[in-house]
Amino acid sequence: MAEVDSDLQIKGYCMYDWGKSAFETSVTAAILPPWFAYLFLEANGLTTRIASIELSGSAIWSYSVALGTLMVAFVSPSLGVTADRRQIKMWWLKILTYVGAGATFLLALAGTNMIPISMKWAWLMVMFVFANIGLNGAGVFYNALLPHLGENEEMDDISNKAFAYGYLGGGLLLVAHLGMVMRLEGDWVIPFCMATSGMWWFGFSLLTFKWVPEPRIENEMEKMSFVKTTVFAFKEVQSTLSKRKDFRTLFFFMLAYFLYIDGINTITAIAGIFGPVVLGLTTTDLILTILIIQFVAAPCAIGFTKIAEIYSTKKALHLSLIIATTVGVLALTFAPLAPEAHEDYDIQYNWAYDGEGYYTVTTKINLGELAQDPDSDEQKWAMEFREILPVQVNDKIHETEVLEWAKDNDGNPSNVILSGEDSVNHTKLDLLKEKIADSRFSISFKQDGNGGPEFIESLAGTDHPTNLGDGPLDFIAEEARDKVWQPLGISVTIQFLILGVLFGSIMGGSQGLSRSLFGQMVPETRSAEFFGFFGFFGKVAAFVGPFLYGTLAILYDDRVAILSIGLLILSGTIMMKWVDVEDGIAVANAADKAARSSSEEIGSVQDPVDN
Repeated sequence: MAEVDSDLQIKGYCMYDWGKSAFETSVTAAILPPWFAYLFLEANGLTTRIASIELSGSAIWSYSVALGTLMVAFVSPSLGVTADRRQIKMWWLKILTYVGAGATFLLALAGTNMIPISMKWAWLMVMFVFANIGLNGAGVFYNALLPHLGENEEMDDISNKAFAYGYLGGGLLLVAHLGMVMRLEGDWVIPFCMATSGMWWFGFSLLTFKWVPEPRIENEMEKMSFVKTTVFAFKEVQSTLSKRKDFRTLFFFMLAYFLYIDGINTITAIAGIFGPVVLGLTTTDLILTILIIQFVAAPCAIGFTKIAEIYSTKKALHLSLIIATTVGVLALTFAPLAPEAHEDYDIQYNWAYDGEGYYTVTTKINLGELAQDPDSDEQKWAMEFREILPVQVNDKIHETEVLEWAKDNDGNPSNVILSGEDSVNHTKLDLLKEKIADSRFSISFKQDGNGGPEFIESLAGTDHPTNLGDGPLDFIAEEARDKVWQPLGISVTIQFLILGVLFGSIMGGSQGLSRSLFGQMVPETRSAEFFGFFGFFGKVAAFVGPFLYGTLAILYDDRVAILSIGLLILSGTIMMKWVDVEDGIAVANAADKAARSSSEEIGSVQDPVDN
């Protein structure tokens, strides 16, 4: 290894986590999912049809996450074997970082006129898949650098320091992005957040490339083709599986880990789309929740370390999994509060008398603007009712008028004042109510009798987030809303923030303790083999959850899908009860002793020949 200051190497290693966390927080968890949902709604409404299958935005997002993960899962054994046996770790880390950070930067193009309105969501999906391939692929080589940075007793400190750098780096950029989304106006803000996330990842990775040298490998493996390397890697995995009876406890733990980490990772990946699509959360709500998770996770990880010291690693891990299961169940109860006041509805008609009479129409856009694709149903009915809706012509696409909500100079929805009773088409209003009843919007009419009685008529569309009852599990959310959230006045934003605090409290602990417990039960003489297999197992697990979620969201709905994820965590939590850690450690120690004895015997036979 080149003569490089060890402290600088470790700092360089940590800076990569600092940089890549921008993608994991600002992009994957906070900003991109609601932006994707918004652009999907603009182009398609609630669903689109692909290969004769009707897909929602949340289902397509889930499949995108699953696809990127699955592609890496299949090639990661080949990459892992190559990383262990050839001096190309840094080379591959650079290439895959360029792919991931570059794709992240290119997400911003969806905010320009270079991409047609109908294809913006598809562009985001493709670039997101490439960014995930870069992230997960680079992770194989990034993790492979860790054993070369210090002795065994230093591994926990280096790993935890990188973990802390990641939460801090991602959190700080998220604070900046949150400030931009909340305080700045314009269509450029979210694309700018995407571009700066890619630049953040790439920029700080340059420090890693500069300060972390390529580790040397004794008896380097001869260069093989990709196909041969992949075949060799899968044979090693098969060999490990064939010896599973010798390490029964370890493999039982790995199965439990597969289930619960699959559920935890899926909640992380899906929360960003579940919030806006199912609960109607805004981008700001989502970013605030992710921000809370970032800054709660680090100190709570330290807290779980203290719990493990007092009790045991297994008991501390079990506690974190119980909390994770609670989060999965709690998500089923979340529901936006039913509108109670006239001002809570998306479109508000206010009727008052001033001698002649007039209508004022105000709007509150909580669910995204009208679809911008001229062929969408929303665009068509907005065009039909434009005389009584606060909409204006935005642009022309293929000679077709495209509408958007009219806004004033401050960016707020404009009022439409229709003076005089004769100018108001009451038949049009009745037809509009019928359209709203089948839409994702809500509408309210308020009549002020100029000192007389008030009359309010209101309704929420069948696809409005507050309109529950269609899904098989909606009764859970309805009961929770009627008996808990509504009486206490706890909005869906606060509900989601509660989930963020609970989930953030176990994120670092569940992952760190799982790795620690696994390390205790792995033979030191075969650590690379088992951790390589562990990594492959984790990639497959990361595919199953999003795929399961997407499939059940199509067949049923998002609440059924989230229940399946909760059941994964619950199954792994129950299995952990029967993991015999002491037996696993004893088996690992026996395997180490046998391996070392075998090496000594071979050495004693070879010594006379060597001499």
